[in-house]
Amino acid sequence: MKPEEIKQQGGKIVIIGAGEFGRIAYDYFNVDSNYEVVAFAVENKFLEKTAYCEIPVIAFEELPERYPPSDFDVFVALTYGHLNRDRSRLVEMSRQAGYRSVSYLSSSAFVSPNISIGENTFVFENNTIQHLCQLEDNVILWSGNHVGHRSVIRKNCFISSHVVISGFCDIGDNCFVGVNSTIGNNLTIGKDCTIGAGSIITSDLLENSSIAPPKSPVRENISRRLWKVRDNGMD
Repeated sequence: MKPEEIKQQGGKIVIIGAGEFGRIAYDYFNVDSNYEVVAFAVENKFLEKTAYCEIPVIAFEELPERYPPSDFDVFVALTYGHLNRDRSRLVEMSRQAGYRSVSYLSSSAFVSPNISIGENTFVFENNTIQHLCQLEDNVILWSGNHVGHRSVIRKNCFISSHVVISGFCDIGDNCFVGVNSTIGNNLTIGKDCTIGAGSIITSDLLENSSIAPPKSPVRENISRRLWKVRDNGMD
């Protein structure tokens, strides 16, 4: 779908997932979209409460009976558990039950009008998505990322905050990209890759690769001395 089409859509939705992301999605949909969140749903084995944010929490298995797909849409609000499999499994189960999984596009994101966005995709504030990019189904773009021109983020990816994806990149299915990572121009990241926080990628990554930069060394018992603060806390 085009960005303007997503912004114009609305109706009543059920958020699948009643954790922290579910709570965040509840706020964003209600404040910055034409959707109204009417309930949460979780799989029966995880059902621990009957209400959240003053609306019902029901078993996912009861969803078609209580909130039929003819009248309600859904959004699956899970993060990156099992390399995004938890979220993608529930998206597929919802689809098989007849539901449409809606997408959210923050009004505070800069999004080129000629990009395409799939189902169950969530774009937070302060993202920049440039000319002719593609976001496939079930992509989460947390806040403050840059997606360069003509890049493709394929299905079921989770992109953390302040990631730079340069132009003409191809990010494969199910990838996780940690905060403050940088992916250079014209690179292909194979599916199922894990890119740790602060990584700098300058060459293609094969499927099922993982990369993380070395940790910065910790110097203990020195911070106050660097700032010329006495041990008693006084100047």
